[in-house]
Amino acid sequence: MAAVASPESEPSQPARVYFQTPPGSTEEAETPVRKQGRVTVKYDRKELRKRLNLEEWIIDQLTDLYDCEEEAIPELEIDVDELLDMESDVDRAARVKELLVDCYKPTEEFVAELLDRIRGMQKLSTPQKK
Repeated sequence: MAAVASPESEPSQPARVYFQTPPGSTEEAETPVRKQGRVTVKYDRKELRKRLNLEEWIIDQLTDLYDCEEEAIPELEIDVDELLDMESDVDRAARVKELLVDCYKPTEEFVAELLDRIRGMQKLSTPQKK
């Protein structure tokens, strides 16, 4: 319902329109239902959070290993889904060490921690069926 202020009440101001909630309406009492985004519908929100945390941790570790800022890290991609597809931790460790071949610092601790962190994670390349 809209009400217009009368022009006589304030001659120097233009007329204003005020909107009122109709009687019996519970518009203010209802809390909006938050819908999940398209990505989080396809994938589990907790899994996405784990993956994001893992990727942030990997970047932090690589900046320490290469003694540089994130932008200066050599072009290398540690594909978590690829690692999850591998049969054993030995294969995974060999793949990560292969990617870090030009790192002059010891990488054993990073590799062991990475393998520990990905243990139990799910691949994100195929959506979960619900």
